[in-house]
Amino acid sequence: MPSEFTSRIQDHSATIGVIGLGYVGLPLALAYAGGGFKTVGFDIDDKKTSAINAGTSYIKHIAADSIATAIQSGNLAATTDFSQIREIDAIILCVPTPLDEHFEPDLSYVVGTIESILPHLRAGQTISLESTTYPGTTAEELVTRIEAAGLTVGTDVHVVYSPEREDPGNPEFAATNIPKVVGGHTPACLKAGEALYGSVFDQVVPVSSTQVAELTKLLENIYRSVNIGLVNELKLVADQMGIDIWEVIQAASTKPFGFKAFYPGPGLGGHCIPIDPFYLTWKAREFGVHTRFIELAGEINRAMPTHIVRRCADALNQHKKALNGSKVLLVGLAYKPNVDDDRESPSYELLDRLTSQGAEVDYHDPYVPVIRPSREHSHWAGKPSVAWDQATIQNYDLVLISTWHDCLDIHELAQWSKFIVDTRNATAKLPPEQQTKVLKA
Repeated sequence: MPSEFTSRIQDHSATIGVIGLGYVGLPLALAYAGGGFKTVGFDIDDKKTSAINAGTSYIKHIAADSIATAIQSGNLAATTDFSQIREIDAIILCVPTPLDEHFEPDLSYVVGTIESILPHLRAGQTISLESTTYPGTTAEELVTRIEAAGLTVGTDVHVVYSPEREDPGNPEFAATNIPKVVGGHTPACLKAGEALYGSVFDQVVPVSSTQVAELTKLLENIYRSVNIGLVNELKLVADQMGIDIWEVIQAASTKPFGFKAFYPGPGLGGHCIPIDPFYLTWKAREFGVHTRFIELAGEINRAMPTHIVRRCADALNQHKKALNGSKVLLVGLAYKPNVDDDRESPSYELLDRLTSQGAEVDYHDPYVPVIRPSREHSHWAGKPSVAWDQATIQNYDLVLISTWHDCLDIHELAQWSKFIVDTRNATAKLPPEQQTKVLKA
């Protein structure tokens, strides 16, 4: 016999609420609205809610037309009024989980959100946390607070954890065709979570607990962090040996089994890989476990900006110039190609380090025309992207490629620039005569 919540999901009479309308929450809200559910997006930023209600997009890879269609259908609305939570049947939390200045988990957004919605919770609701976090968070931070407020989890309300899986800018994967892992606090909670996500996702992967689901997300990103750390360390070795690591990776990739290509870069970016491993290492210490392998990969990856700045100094030395006083153009502020997502981008670390050594630094990124305010990089807020033309670029002593977007022309850059330090192998297809002005880093 399905529960009342499951029945409402099955007949699409349930109302879905998504809290946090960023790179995870907005696609999820659109998925439910497109699936025929009345959906309400919640955010503390009234600029985001106003943009959504006006049918416009503030995220490059999310088309304004998809938002406008959802608004016009009556299935999507956005608000900053959290008292509307009482009218919601399924509440999905997609809020940030950053690190603090000591590289320890900062759950203030999760805790603040659950505290703000507690007065409006009622029996019959399902609450899902999607924010990346350490095992035990859902039980310790959500369940305890909800039950302290007088609701019994598993009977009055259901609580699940389902880690977000987003790859911004990847056209192969939309929100709904990525398998969705779900863990419930109780068996009844799991059934509610399966119904909630099974209504719009092609595949739901149930696991035995919220803790298993939480650790699943961490494993996915620690796997990437460790392998990127490995290839970044190999890049340092290859540089000293005069070997092109990109050619090595390409050759190794021809092996049809037992090898998956990972690529070096100027550091880690995005919300997941630079942050998630530290959530596990912090929690592991509670159990007396020192995660040496994970922490070593983190140390290597965090050291990459130092290596890149050193390579910039080497490149300028070849032209009898010092880094101090040189004009440097950093290309690519976003953390990955073809998106406007600059969360945790190593480009900011490079801006800081180059500037601290006396360089005059500007940047060009067609997807980040102006640096937005943030907690970590407020001192760069308002700085604009410079023009992409010969008159501008030829004035710089050095161009540093931190992220390479497909819309940029590497041949133009090579023609206009004096020297290029390339961290992304963007210059691989340049003719030999132009390779002389390139230093791989």
